[in-house]
Amino acid sequence: MKKFLKQFCLRGMMYAWGGPVISAVVWLCLEAAGVESVLPVRRVVVAILSTTFMAFIASGISVVYQMENLPKPVAALIQAAVLYVNYLGIYLLNGWVPAGEIGRFTIIFVIIFAVIWFLTYLPIRIKVNKMNRMLDQK
Repeated sequence: MKKFLKQFCLRGMMYAWGGPVISAVVWLCLEAAGVESVLPVRRVVVAILSTTFMAFIASGISVVYQMENLPKPVAALIQAAVLYVNYLGIYLLNGWVPAGEIGRFTIIFVIIFAVIWFLTYLPIRIKVNKMNRMLDQK
């Protein structure tokens, strides 16, 4: 468990810089949509710190796939649950998702997670099948 916690922290620290980048992209989108043009300092600080934390957790949780005794579908469900709670909490904290839109957020999250997971899993599965065929031929 200590090994996985260390990997979680290392991955989190490597990609936590993505938090401020996420904030910048969200603010640019809000400005382009005419929703936001001037931000109070406190709101900027909360958004930067919270999205840094969000990026830390989001990148660190991928360590679940290194747990050899954990089936991949279970690892995917753990990752999905952690990401969902992480994203929803940060988005609500920053006011990026209104409380009345949690259902819509959930549907969009599930669809995007499934698509990304499938697009990641499919090439790996094809490669493994190809390697297995090559081993069978030898």
